[in-house]
Amino acid sequence: MKDNKALIAHLSMFGACAGWGLMAPVGKDAMTHGFDGITMVTFRVVGACLLFWLASLFAPKEHVPLRDKLMFIGAGLFGLVCNQCCYTIGLSITSPINASIVTTSMPIFAMLLAAIILKEPITGKKATGVLMGCSGALILILTSAAHASDKVGDIRGDLFCLFAQFSFALYLSLFNPLIRRYNVFTINKYMFSWATLMLLPFTFGHVSEVLAEPIPAKTWWEVAYVVCIGTFFGYILTMIGQRTLRPTVVSVYNYVQPIVSVAASLLMGIGILKPTHALAVVLVFSGVWLVTKSKSRRDIEMARKKSEEAQ
Repeated sequence: MKDNKALIAHLSMFGACAGWGLMAPVGKDAMTHGFDGITMVTFRVVGACLLFWLASLFAPKEHVPLRDKLMFIGAGLFGLVCNQCCYTIGLSITSPINASIVTTSMPIFAMLLAAIILKEPITGKKATGVLMGCSGALILILTSAAHASDKVGDIRGDLFCLFAQFSFALYLSLFNPLIRRYNVFTINKYMFSWATLMLLPFTFGHVSEVLAEPIPAKTWWEVAYVVCIGTFFGYILTMIGQRTLRPTVVSVYNYVQPIVSVAASLLMGIGILKPTHALAVVLVFSGVWLVTKSKSRRDIEMARKKSEEAQ
């Protein structure tokens, strides 16, 4: 039984990360054939909101106090509005390869924010990991600045995608206790509802203008993939995996995203892989690996307690 549960968790994480990896080139293609970044992120947030409310009708009902409902405003702001807006708009400007590589930097931001907010210790291994990850991101940004191409990369898009990871790491640091109290459908129906209320008043007019123009059927299928697979099912599969697997194991699956994204981008002809990309991947992956392998404050305290008991 435990083996089946672990297998389901691993398959869920792989499916989510593979789906997100494919979402970068698919979404990029849609945003060059009828959609733009603002329209895409609006469809992504509003579409997922409707799907999560529909799914919640068949999920176990949970009582959510008013205080927690209001806290979901902040969670929706950092976890969805800032995160998805910045990532989607960044993807519309830069290459899908750059965007997917940058997404793997999130554990580094999470470590830095945990040190500031949760007072987690920064070990030598963590510091080295952050330095390597930052070096990889810097190489990507400098490469983008030199070429300014949506196939090689664009510095503006890279920075948008980088801020998206920072925003999501901030969401995890500030709202982790809140998101642990409820199931995936309760969490996301409230988060996406608040995100929709925050986003739609500012984007509705723009989206209406975009939709007034003819949009190819292929683009609509790509948008459906981003909303249904990349967002709705992606969030569900991730939370299934997170409930069983250790955080360090979950973080390893981040590496699936750029692998899928690079392969799909090259096959679709919407990305170019340069030697600097390969170097950036090695630095970012190595940096994230060092950060996730480092001991947390809890690990250090448990080791100290065992040492004292042994004496």
